[in-house]
Amino acid sequence: MLADSKSDGVVPQGSKKAKEGNNGDNTDATAAPRNAVSGMNQLRDVFSQKAYLFLVISEILLLRRTFTLKDFDIGRPLGKGKFGSVYLARVKGVNFIVALKVALSLIPSSSICASNFCEADSGVGILFKSQLEKANVEHQLRREIEIQGHLRHPHILRLYNYFDDEKRIYLILEYAERGELYKELQKYQRFEEERAAKLMFQMTDALQYCHEKKVIHRDIKPENLLLGLQGELKIADFGWSVHAPSSRRATMCGTLDYLPPEMIQGQDHDEKVDLWSLGVLCYEFLVGRPPFESKTSSETYKLILKVRYDFPPHVSPDARDLISKLLRRRPEDRLSLKGVMQHPWIRKYVDKKKL
Repeated sequence: MLADSKSDGVVPQGSKKAKEGNNGDNTDATAAPRNAVSGMNQLRDVFSQKAYLFLVISEILLLRRTFTLKDFDIGRPLGKGKFGSVYLARVKGVNFIVALKVALSLIPSSSICASNFCEADSGVGILFKSQLEKANVEHQLRREIEIQGHLRHPHILRLYNYFDDEKRIYLILEYAERGELYKELQKYQRFEEERAAKLMFQMTDALQYCHEKKVIHRDIKPENLLLGLQGELKIADFGWSVHAPSSRRATMCGTLDYLPPEMIQGQDHDEKVDLWSLGVLCYEFLVGRPPFESKTSSETYKLILKVRYDFPPHVSPDARDLISKLLRRRPEDRLSLKGVMQHPWIRKYVDKKKL
C-alpha cells in the first residue's frame, strides 16, 4: 500500500526537493559565496531537468498503456465527488504519483471517445455504473472524460487516461498536492488581494484557453478548483462543461450562487457565462462568500436578476472596478478575458512578463 507520496523518492516537477538540489552538500566550503550560489543554481537546473524528464516519460507511459487496477498501489482517500471517490495512487513500475477517481458506471468504454484522452485531474476516481444511472449523471461523466481528456494547460488538471471493469470506471488524474482551494479559502476566510489577483490571472488564462477550444466551463466555483505544489490553480471539474462550436446553449446547469441572469431565466447562453462566474469567484476570493448569497434560493434568484450586491470596505477600488465590469446583466457588456488579464488590478500584482 502507498503510505506517502514523499517516501518513494519521486521528485515532482517544481517540488521543493527539485528546487533545493542536494542542499549544497557537494559544494566547496571554502569557495567564494558567488561561486557557491552559481554551483547551487547549476545543481538546481540539473535536478529540475531530471524531474521534468521523469514527468514527460511517465506521462507518455500513462497515455499509451492499457491499465487495470493491479497496476496501482492505492493510498489514502483524497476526497469524494458527485461521481465517486478519489484516492492517492502510485503507478507501479514508474513510481508516478496520480489521483485515481473511482466511479460506478453504466457507460460502456466503447462509447467514450478514447482519442481525446490526454489530460486529467489529480487522482484515480472510481464510479459505479448503477449509481451513475440513478443519479442521472452518466452524461456528465462522459462529458468530463471527453472534454477534459483533450485539454492541455498548466492550470487545468490533467486527465491522463482511464480504464474500466464490469462495475467501475477509473480516471487517472494529475495529483494536486495542496488539495482543494475551497478548504484553503475556508481556513483563511478570505484571500489578500495579491493572492486573489494572481489566482484570477491563472483562472482567466485557463478559461481563455478553453474558450479558444470552444469549451464553456459553466460551473466555475472554489469547490471545483485545486492547488498544485506551488499553490498554482488547477481547474478540476468539467462535469458541466460543454464543447460548443456553435456557441449558443440552452441547458441550465452549475451552482445557483454563480449562475448569470441568462441561465437562471432559461435563455440561450454562450461562453460569456464564464465571465459572470469569474466575477463571482473574484468577489468570493476577496470577501469569503458569493455576492448574491442569501437565506433562500428565491432571494438569491432575485438579487442575481437585479445584479444587486455590496462591497465590504476592505475591497479596493481597483478590485471593485474589475468585479463590476464582469457582473453585468447583458452578456455583451461583460469585460473580456483579455480585458481581465490587462486590468490595472491584475497588472498591479502579476509579473509583467506574463501579461
